[in-house]
Amino acid sequence: MELLIYFNGKFVPKSEARTSIYDHGFLYGDGVFEGIRAYSGRVFRLDGHLDRMYDSAKAIDLKIPISKEEMKKAIIETLKKNKLKDAYIRPIVTRGDGDLGLDPRKCPVPNIFIITQEWGAMYGDLYEKGLTAVTVGVRRNACDALPPNIKSLNYLNNILAKIEANVKGGDEAIMFDTHGHISEGSGDNIFVIKNGRIITPPTLNNLRGITRAAAIELALKDGIEVIEGNLGFFDIYSADEVFVTGTAAEIAPITKIDGRLIADGTPGEITKKLMAAFKELTRTEGTPIV
Repeated sequence: MELLIYFNGKFVPKSEARTSIYDHGFLYGDGVFEGIRAYSGRVFRLDGHLDRMYDSAKAIDLKIPISKEEMKKAIIETLKKNKLKDAYIRPIVTRGDGDLGLDPRKCPVPNIFIITQEWGAMYGDLYEKGLTAVTVGVRRNACDALPPNIKSLNYLNNILAKIEANVKGGDEAIMFDTHGHISEGSGDNIFVIKNGRIITPPTLNNLRGITRAAAIELALKDGIEVIEGNLGFFDIYSADEVFVTGTAAEIAPITKIDGRLIADGTPGEITKKLMAAFKELTRTEGTPIV
């Protein structure tokens, strides 16, 4: 059975879910989206994701034509239509149809899509082995140019980082900001563990990740100190453990960076503890798909 896609209040087959070539989401990446997960019949932190999505829309002066509650119901209904209990969910709001100019005022009606599909472990057996990461020359968008906290459809900055990581043989990229501080991965937040303490960059130069917040909560609950602070090359090369977090990636260990082993080159104990705690959290917390 072909997946059904929510499109402006209707459900259409995947092959028929289309937008105009004059949609500014297509022409200019003008729009916002979210990546959300459902586990065992529950949508994990749906309210948090929608808050972030609507904040992103507000930041680019895009008025989403349905309320958060209506969006939530539409997401749940899309999952039910596709009979999905473990899924990746992608709500998208584009600026809508306009002309070939940049002016968003020429796009009177935004378009809403909701995609749902089955999803497994993004990194396969690398959760046991650890990811290989590489630092890249591509700098994260400056917060005073295109704030990384706007989760927009313009992901070319991230894609350029991913291309460089692919060329260098890395599973993930580590991006720096324009001041030389570590920002994030191409699609996830980064954490360093040193002497039992977790350090992660402040979210001015990276996305305010939902999984990032969950990992911090779990660490604090377990009595592990977590601080936000600037990080550089020295910090990742000399770390005891490094891990990344993201909706698609969940919590994943990094065991090699730029050819250097992190500690003994295996996932560390704190990282493994957080991975297990996060797995348990996703089994018990979430909005039911009913």
